[in-house]
Amino acid sequence: MPLDVQNFAAANLLRRPEPVRVGGFVAGFDPATSSPYVNYATPLPGTAPTEAEVAALVGEFQKRGLLPRLEFAPDAAPEVEPALRRAGFVTEAVHEYLVCTPVTLTRPTGLPPTQSPCTDAEFAEIDAALTEAFGAEFPAPADGASLLRRTQERGGAVRFVRAEDGTCAGAASCSAPAEGTAELAGVGTRPAYRGRGVAAAVTAALAGVVFERGAESVWLEPTGDGSRRVYERVGFRPGGTRLYLRLAGPLP
Repeated sequence: MPLDVQNFAAANLLRRPEPVRVGGFVAGFDPATSSPYVNYATPLPGTAPTEAEVAALVGEFQKRGLLPRLEFAPDAAPEVEPALRRAGFVTEAVHEYLVCTPVTLTRPTGLPPTQSPCTDAEFAEIDAALTEAFGAEFPAPADGASLLRRTQERGGAVRFVRAEDGTCAGAASCSAPAEGTAELAGVGTRPAYRGRGVAAAVTAALAGVVFERGAESVWLEPTGDGSRRVYERVGFRPGGTRLYLRLAGPLP
């Protein structure tokens, strides 16, 4: 599974408006946002980078005024982490990822119905709900609604649960499949609607969508024990570890 996830990571970054290949690295840049969670790089599986390749990769970020940053499954490219650390990269985070397949997907009964957004107002409501759901844990992008719309327009999917007042109770999105898998991310529920199955509903719905589109698996990264239990409830199982590294020093 690490190879599947890493192959996906590279293919997904090549979809960015400004993808760049540097040696065995792929960097994906989107001039519409400066978010480090959108603009980052990843190695191709098995990459053994030279010092010059790492320096060239850093240069691609710096000339755009962006933080040099990578996300990858270290088991798929074991020589990358030592090379990056020699160049001054430090750990931002280490996350376990979970994987769901058509065989393990479960749709518990009693979950609220989900919808796919269509209008600008719906995308804006989803963005507002996710901003409230994540609070200060994750910085909200300034153009979150546009990013969600682009995800859907580029072959991914967004699903949300409508609250009683007509707004969004919670939502999530999933990338377009690549290399047989897809990444599900941004699962969030507004505090007032937690404990009602909202996260499980959008997660199961999105997994079903990507399987209908031919993907053999879908993966995500839980943010804590509570979210992990939600994902395990709908069929996600341990798959491996992803490493997040960034260049040490002041941010651009």
